[in-house]
Amino acid sequence: MDPDYYGFLGIDRKLAIDPAELQKRFYALSRQLHPDRFAQKPAAERLQAEESTALLNDAFRVLKDPLSRAEYILKLEGLDIGEQRTKDVPPELLEEVFELNMALEELRSGDEEARGQLEDARRKFLEMREQIDSELMGLFERYDAASDPGVLTEIRGVLNRRRYIRNLVNEVEKELAPQ
Repeated sequence: MDPDYYGFLGIDRKLAIDPAELQKRFYALSRQLHPDRFAQKPAAERLQAEESTALLNDAFRVLKDPLSRAEYILKLEGLDIGEQRTKDVPPELLEEVFELNMALEELRSGDEEARGQLEDARRKFLEMREQIDSELMGLFERYDAASDPGVLTEIRGVLNRRRYIRNLVNEVEKELAPQ
């Protein structure tokens, strides 16, 4: 059993993959490896089918999402992106984060006028996230074309920036949610 998700699924190790092809491969292997097909087999074969099915499900879950797929390849290549720390503010976001924190503090202290600022910040961060996703798709294509480790380093930086923005969006949405 190949623990590498790409090898297990029998697909090329690429960042930009065809979701329909991935799903087709998943369903084919699901039918082939499903534990019910091994119900009358010896215990070792049943266990192997269960383990293979678990690996298949994990592989599909990770590879169907472009971001988790990128994180997976980074990890395979020894470039794990690690945990995002709140002090690791991307420099280009310093001003926005400062303004966001001020608006959050104002809203928490009862100033409802800050709600509009938070809604504006939320829209701005969602737009940034869309731009980052587009940038990532371009980087995925560049990596797939040349398997350049330098591109993986760029991807790691962009993923960290995206993760930071995702955390900001979550924080704003939590504060804007009806209590």
